Amino acid sequence: MPKMKTNRAAAKRFRKTGGKTIRRGKAYRRHILTKKSTARKRALRKPSEVDQSNIKQIKVLMPY
Repeated sequence: MPKMKTNRAAAKRFRKTGGKTIRRGKAYRRHILTKKSTARKRALRKPSEVDQSNIKQIKVLMPY
């Protein structure tokens, strides 16, 4: 049986951690940055965890 293919779009957006969690980048940091505060933009740099309700869908896209 051949290996399953990883969805490349999902692989670019998500990273698996050592545990069961999956990390993702935050939205709202691409453009229109002048009206956003420095503290808000700094907080958007840090990755966050994917919600538990969505992890099952992502694991289908990223089997490895």
